[in-house]
Amino acid sequence: MAFWTDRVVPRIVDRALSTDDVMALRRLACAGLRGRVLEIGFGSGLNTGLYPAEVERVDAVEPSDLGWEMSTQRRAGSRVPIERTGLDGQRLAAGDGQYDAVLSTFTLCTIPDAGLALAEVRRVLRPGGSFHFLEHGLAPDPGVARWQRRLDPVQRRVAGGCHLSRDIPALVAGAGLTVGSVEAAYLPGPTLAKPWGYGFVGTATA
Repeated sequence: MAFWTDRVVPRIVDRALSTDDVMALRRLACAGLRGRVLEIGFGSGLNTGLYPAEVERVDAVEPSDLGWEMSTQRRAGSRVPIERTGLDGQRLAAGDGQYDAVLSTFTLCTIPDAGLALAEVRRVLRPGGSFHFLEHGLAPDPGVARWQRRLDPVQRRVAGGCHLSRDIPALVAGAGLTVGSVEAAYLPGPTLAKPWGYGFVGTATA
């Protein structure tokens, strides 16, 4: 599975998460970012053209060498300086209170210990700093949620460790961050896609 995870999954993610509907949600997640920003799960750099003018620099955490390579052209075209600063969202290579904001898009589903990663987010944010997130996760409909839990083992194997059934707002609050506005809805698509398509876009403060 290493070849699949390392060489195929980043390309599938880039294609699946760059549709017009998803890019509109990415723009919402990036709104309000400012100053020095840490982006965990930078991937292929799909957010690079969406950073507001108030963003001064971005430090990127990205474990996939292929994902980072795929982002080369996007980074080259970015007006914001971007530097790769780590590989593991669970152990951030940053001091306490170092960032004005942290951005995570479709990342908390894959990190093995999302609670630990969010505790790190809280640690590196300055007091009053903001966490911006766009994530998919646990649906409110019991039938869909049951399918998410059934599919989780397969999803983790074929999608690089991705979980379908994580309650993202609860995890954010559990890390000691104060959850602000959160919009949650199914992405457009067929009913059969609902286990994969329930998402959250929101902010929290340290």
